[in-house]
Amino acid sequence: MEDLYPTRRNEEVIIDRREPVVYGAPDSHNSNALSADQLATYESDGFIIIPNVFSAHEVDFMVREYETLAFNHDLQGREELVFEPESNELRSIFNPQRFSPLFDRISRDQRIKDKAQQILDSDVYIHQARINIKRGIHGKSFPWHSDFETWHAEDGLPRMRVLTAWIMLTENTPFNGPLFLVPGSHKQFVGCVGETPKEHHKASLRQQKYGVPSLNALNSLMDSDKLAGAFGKPGTLVFHEGNVMHGSPDNITPWPRTNLFFVYNSIHNTPASKPFAAPDFRPEFLASQNFTPLREVD
Repeated sequence: MEDLYPTRRNEEVIIDRREPVVYGAPDSHNSNALSADQLATYESDGFIIIPNVFSAHEVDFMVREYETLAFNHDLQGREELVFEPESNELRSIFNPQRFSPLFDRISRDQRIKDKAQQILDSDVYIHQARINIKRGIHGKSFPWHSDFETWHAEDGLPRMRVLTAWIMLTENTPFNGPLFLVPGSHKQFVGCVGETPKEHHKASLRQQKYGVPSLNALNSLMDSDKLAGAFGKPGTLVFHEGNVMHGSPDNITPWPRTNLFFVYNSIHNTPASKPFAAPDFRPEFLASQNFTPLREVD
């Protein structure tokens, strides 16, 4: 299969996007669909923030379920639990929908799934899911990166027909380590320098060093006013395009920042026979091999 987005080589390159951002169209008959204006914002910026999609009551259930998983003795020692780079503080829980019927239902909720299918104009499956946790004071940063760069290099996803939908489980403020994004950056791909080490995921989930753009690349993608933050109350739903450049700083407040992420991939974008820039595929808990389309729930 042709590699449209070469990366992890001797020289950094910036390549224009070679495919659409939005595949679908407005749908006035579906109350869960995005409007024409929302689709236009997503196409232009690479992300959209939608407040009040989930109620405080629903979020309360999700938070309690997350806390149950975090302290579940049966999950201790599993690869799905990832810790901070310099401590034993929990950083991420991967595939919560596989351990929790509640999170499984949320992953298939029509308020999320219908929008993902509309943008990608196809049935979808979950390529990856996780809860990212930044505890007060101790939650560390994630460097600038494109998710698609990793999914392409290490998981073999050939195209950018993939997105992340995520729910704010706590308030995301400008101060507690929120996600920052570069609007419009999804229309260019940064092929990064370096050769992917074997079992790279064991280090990268705690602190990513490969697949990170250079200062020159970041300068070319953003102007002084070309930066946005994903801020909102619990229950806010965010969609961000797989290739949009994003990162987040340390949480310097006493208040946690916790978000629930689902990565939806088109069934027409399943992995190639081998990764494009890694010795082996990442483990299944990071890159699902089950491509069965999701069934929806109310």
